[in-house]
Amino acid sequence: MASLADQAIRWHEGRLVLLDQRVLPNQVEFVECTRVGEAVDAIREMVVRGAPAIGVCAAYGVALAAREHFAVSPKDWIEHMEADLHALVQARPTAVNLKWAITRMRDVIQHTGPGDPEPVLLKAARKLHLEDVQANRALGEHGASLLKDDAVVLTHCNAGALATGGYGTALGVIRSAHAQHKIKTVYADETRPWFQGTRLTAWELLQDNIPVTVICDSAAASLMREQQPAWVIVGADRVARNGDVANKIGTYALALMAREHGVGFMVAAPTSSIDLEAASGAAIEIEERSQRELTEYHEVTLAPAKAEVWNPVFDITPAGLVTALVTEKGVVHAPCEEKILALLQG
Repeated sequence: MASLADQAIRWHEGRLVLLDQRVLPNQVEFVECTRVGEAVDAIREMVVRGAPAIGVCAAYGVALAAREHFAVSPKDWIEHMEADLHALVQARPTAVNLKWAITRMRDVIQHTGPGDPEPVLLKAARKLHLEDVQANRALGEHGASLLKDDAVVLTHCNAGALATGGYGTALGVIRSAHAQHKIKTVYADETRPWFQGTRLTAWELLQDNIPVTVICDSAAASLMREQQPAWVIVGADRVARNGDVANKIGTYALALMAREHGVGFMVAAPTSSIDLEAASGAAIEIEERSQRELTEYHEVTLAPAKAEVWNPVFDITPAGLVTALVTEKGVVHAPCEEKILALLQG
């Protein structure tokens, strides 16, 4: 039976149903979307988060948009779709999976025949969703093959079933390795300011009875020196053509620490997260979010009113710091443009 995390995105009785990740682990609540605008808001407000997950959510959002426009203008509904497609792509600009999913759905739109488009687009969204889960399971097996028995690993943010269509990328590797009795324990960075590690990763791992210890972000270097984890395993919101990685803020620092302490640095991401249009990390737009995420917590003010705030959500880890890029198509050791292109070409 699928865990609750594996059901974080569902289509049920004409509605897109999302597990609200803003209130986990203390509350289990669901947000239902019946209109495309609600799907856009769910992505933007982080009801759903994680690059593959928001791509899947956006695909279902396209089906919702088609339903709305067909009901009003059955003959020219396609002409009214563009604004909604743009809104979905712009909801979270760093993760390439949004653009990838919308591009796939746009192609389906252009080949939709006469009649109600919702069943056709819903079928396409479900196919994309299933493919993501299958990709995660495949990359999980590839990544687990790199781990030895009694492995101690460190992960950052949440790249599990909650952040994908199901199963997970970084946590997919960990879940597969745990099933092979290779995991001794997992350390999870708290991952400020949204605490995805504390709230989501720890919760998700415990759902699968995988031992987890939460640490504050600033303890990672000491952990590497004293505990010598075998790997740092992270996901990715976008991988550039040269192998540079955009991921949750703090990932770059972990990669530097790992290099200093001789710890392997693994990036687990489906090939849908590889952006060949981005030559390097310099071409990736880094989303910045509200200063209130740093200055307030649960409506309690933490910083003086006149303090300036810089709140980038992601950072760029240079390819030279990545030991292995793990995808559903296989592992790329010391990734670079030549190796990534060879992987994608078969």
